[in-house]
Amino acid sequence: MYLKAERFPVRHAFSTREGGVSEGPYSSLNLGRSVGDDLARVEENGRRFASALELTANQLVTAHQVHGDRILEIDSASPGDSMPATVGEADALVTRTRGVGLAVRTADCVPVLLYAPDVAAGAAVHAGWRSAALLIAGKAAGRLQALYGADPKRMFAAIGPSIRRCCYEVGEEVAAQFEALFGPGVVARGGPRPHLDVAEASRLALLEAGLRPEAIEVLPCCTSCDARRFFSHRRDRGVTGRHLACVVL
Repeated sequence: MYLKAERFPVRHAFSTREGGVSEGPYSSLNLGRSVGDDLARVEENGRRFASALELTANQLVTAHQVHGDRILEIDSASPGDSMPATVGEADALVTRTRGVGLAVRTADCVPVLLYAPDVAAGAAVHAGWRSAALLIAGKAAGRLQALYGADPKRMFAAIGPSIRRCCYEVGEEVAAQFEALFGPGVVARGGPRPHLDVAEASRLALLEAGLRPEAIEVLPCCTSCDARRFFSHRRDRGVTGRHLACVVL
């Protein structure tokens, strides 16, 4: 049902597609309500995922993700026993509130979870290529510092399953933009089109923000390669489910 980073020292999860009740292209743990799946099945999937994290579904807080760099501070969860509506437009959420499950939805984009133990604060980040180019992962670390006084050198980060360089073809303009921002290591050339590593770009953004290399863990999973465990928007041509990546204080 979910994967965890070995060195990320707070409750968290990156959902897989296993362990739910959805059918067809959404089989089985689809956690996206706007993809065409039966909503009753999505709600049951949300309850199962939340329960695995020792939460109720209403404690899962998500935003309407718009591939930008807006960051919202969350101070509470909604009452009820089903997944609440999104809290606004943003691609990263931060909090110091206990019992709130900050979550981002992905189906190829890079999920990044942050934890600042010195101030007991956390963040969940959605890094598609547009948000990654806006340095959203590093900006989320900076927001934890600005809001709560967190020290980036004491933060931990977990970068979850996403489409990786092996499968992520992009245009030359996007490749050149990332090379200019992050260096040549995030782009592979040699085939008909360049391949982009957004997970590595996110890792480099975190390093630039002050995190220690050993505090950043990257799960070695490609959502496009592994159809058994993961949904992939690109592989499945847009008809697919959504994962949640969640951190809980």
